[in-house]
Amino acid sequence: MTRGPAPKDNAVRRNAHPHAQQLPAGTQPGRELPKALGITTGGAKRFWKTWASAPQTSTWTETDWAELEITTKLVDGLFLGDLKLAGEIRQRVAKWGATVEDRARLRMTIDKDPESTEEPEKAPEQSPEVNMDEELYKLLNGG
Repeated sequence: MTRGPAPKDNAVRRNAHPHAQQLPAGTQPGRELPKALGITTGGAKRFWKTWASAPQTSTWTETDWAELEITTKLVDGLFLGDLKLAGEIRQRVAKWGATVEDRARLRMTIDKDPESTEEPEKAPEQSPEVNMDEELYKLLNGG
C-alpha cells in the first residue's frame, strides 16, 4: 500500500531552469590559434586546441573568443614558470564549464553522442543444463 496521492498521469517537472543549456556532443570546428598572440609553449597551444574545439564553443560570441585569447596568454605565462597565474586561469575556465561541477553549477549539459554509445557487455551465456538454484544450493551447503 502506498502513501499519499497517486502521481498525475502526465507529471511535468516544473523546476527546469530558464537558462539551462544543452550543448552538442563531440568537438566543434573551433578556430585557429592567432599567430599575433605570440604563444610559445606547447601547453598553451594544447590549451587553445582543447578549448577551441570544446562543445561549449558552439554558443560562443566574439567576446568569449577574446576571453579565450587572454586566458591562453595567461596559460602561456604559467607554462613559462609564473605559477601565480594558476588561480586566475582556474577562475576563468570555471566560467566556461571546465569541470563536471562547473557545468552543473552553470546548468550546462552535453548531449550524448549517438555514434559513441557503447553497448553494455553482455553476461556470458550459460549452458542450458546448468541450474542456478542447484548451484547455489550446493555452494551454500558445502556439497
